Amino acid sequence: MSLPTTMRAMVLERPGSPLVRRELPLPRPRRGQLLVRVEACGVCRTDLHVVDGELERPRLPLVPGHEIVGRVVGVGEGVEGWQEGERVGVPWLASTCGQCRYCQEGRENLCDTPEFTGYTVDGGYAEYTVADQRYCFKLPGDVAAAEAAPLLCAGLIGYRSYRMAGEFTSAGIYGFGGAAHIVTQIAVRQGKRLFAFTRPGDEAGQRFARALGCVWAGGSDELPPEPLDAAIIFAPVGSLVVAALRAVRKGGTVVCGGIHMSEIPPFPYSLLWGERVVRSVANLTRQDGIELLDLAMAIPIRTEVQPFPLEAANEALAALRSGRVVGAAVLVV
Repeated sequence: MSLPTTMRAMVLERPGSPLVRRELPLPRPRRGQLLVRVEACGVCRTDLHVVDGELERPRLPLVPGHEIVGRVVGVGEGVEGWQEGERVGVPWLASTCGQCRYCQEGRENLCDTPEFTGYTVDGGYAEYTVADQRYCFKLPGDVAAAEAAPLLCAGLIGYRSYRMAGEFTSAGIYGFGGAAHIVTQIAVRQGKRLFAFTRPGDEAGQRFARALGCVWAGGSDELPPEPLDAAIIFAPVGSLVVAALRAVRKGGTVVCGGIHMSEIPPFPYSLLWGERVVRSVANLTRQDGIELLDLAMAIPIRTEVQPFPLEAANEALAALRSGRVVGAAVLVV
């Protein structure tokens, strides 16, 4: 296959500043790596945190993006089980050490020295990228790239958050975006009753939640019509932890599914008392990916996507920042 020597990419040169379009040398796959021609890359709230400077110490200059769907167009030495032309998904977790306590315990999502796609290594806001074959997922060849992209982080983090909520019959979802609209389809399929909390006054978001099977939808400043077994928070707003604690029953669990959140305000101990639990979700494991992708194909999960061209990455980020995206924003390369 004939490949170019350069590629278009949207590059973060300084946190807090817009991405810049650059023509970069085509990356070459090192040992164990795949060269991927990017077809689509989801625009995740984590990308927003990186670009806005809310996540510290990104590698600069940086090509963001970690919900990557593409085709293998080259392989490095030592690659096994992958062939050119195969459909591939590249997630947030780029690599782990395999040696620390957490990796040895099967909790690679907590690795002491991990690498992350679109944060410490270049990601998918470009025509091509390279990725460690061990952390990539095989995708069906006929799946639409833009529709599959949100599964690679919104879906994975949503699924892990869903599992961390434990056994429940009813749960609240705070922040009804990319992750929420995917996990809702899993929960409804499994007979759960979901209550959606959106920005106050977001009638479009509430209609969207009800259309996906939520039994109730309202503003995040409201209480649900009944006490909930659990709550999952995807919006990066610390005050929602307090709101969720008010909404769950004794023994309930509140799961914080984001990588970044504003400060949690003080609240009375009585909200936590009664063996309520607050816990966070960090990153993902490859097993999460295997399970989620199997579920996505079996249900099947339908993602709602708003496409943008690669050069409109800043516009996509702005739409996400202002809450104007219904479902998930995706760069179509």
